[in-house]
Amino acid sequence: MHLGRTTLSKFLINQLRMSSGEPELAALLIDVAAAIKAISAIVGRGALGAGFGSAVIRADETGESVNASGDRQKPLDLVTHDAMMRYCEWGGLLAGMASEEMDAPSAIPEQFRRGRYLLVFDPLDGSANVDINGSVGTIFSVLDYGDEGEPALGHYLQPGSRQVAAGYAIYGPATMVVITVGSGTHGFTLDREIGNFILTHPELRVPDESSEFAINVSNERFWEPPVARYVAECKAGKAGVRGRDFNMRWIAAMVADVHRILMRGGVFMYPRDARQPTRAGRLRLMYEANPMALLIEQAGGAASTGRERVLDVEPSELHQRVPVILGSRNEVERIARYHAEFDSGTDRPYLSPLFNARSLFRPEAA
Repeated sequence: MHLGRTTLSKFLINQLRMSSGEPELAALLIDVAAAIKAISAIVGRGALGAGFGSAVIRADETGESVNASGDRQKPLDLVTHDAMMRYCEWGGLLAGMASEEMDAPSAIPEQFRRGRYLLVFDPLDGSANVDINGSVGTIFSVLDYGDEGEPALGHYLQPGSRQVAAGYAIYGPATMVVITVGSGTHGFTLDREIGNFILTHPELRVPDESSEFAINVSNERFWEPPVARYVAECKAGKAGVRGRDFNMRWIAAMVADVHRILMRGGVFMYPRDARQPTRAGRLRLMYEANPMALLIEQAGGAASTGRERVLDVEPSELHQRVPVILGSRNEVERIARYHAEFDSGTDRPYLSPLFNARSLFRPEAA
């Protein structure tokens, strides 16, 4: 039993009463939590449930099913998208919603009262992991519309620093919601017996130092030199300039990788690369990078594109992509410094260890 324990609804009411006096925001986030419980049940059924499989929904020129961002799409992506829409559209708290699965934002239907907020979300982050029963999640961001009538696209294109709330759910051995309303980052675990989220991880903090990094090393040949330099130093371990060993982790679901960092530290990198030069990055700014950056910063970490703070990026389109480097503050700042040195031409040249000259003597670390 959890008598006396803090539930998500109690926590939100208390937090928002103290900080901003916005009961509507608390009510909206409770609706989001209800949608997450529904999605948790859908995902938890696996191959027994609706939407499992790989039927073509919208095909590209190769016949692959793709979403609005051009990523491969599964029926489960749309099932979870619809669940979020259904649970959040009727409460009179939102003016509109946008997600990874929609080409354009969707206004609240006319039969429902409209509110002052906009909800932007990725209904099923890491959906490729469903086939292997791996961890997946939902990411969401809340923006203040504060106007009347139907919102236009421009109302959604706010920098991440203007988010009023952000969070994610992770569907693993337990379902958790991690959330911020601008006063720290806090984790809640779903008690399936009573159907409530219980505060289990208050005031999460990302340590400044870390010895773990997460990156897809199969893309190494496409990285910019600052990222290659940082990863090479980590892989060199005690024998290199960092003077300590690092571990590498990569789950291929942003939610799972960021959750690990919030639990024990580390740095996550999905940097710009040369595979598609017209794309600034791989992850979507509005419904992946911005909410995760706010959660990490509220937990004492940092989030950068390598060249600027993620939360300061001015969005120009709904599905805009950016490079993302986030986690332990000192590691993120080091990688940002390497980008600045590279751009100014003052960095040390990156030398592949495969082609270095062998020597009994190592040059002293700079």
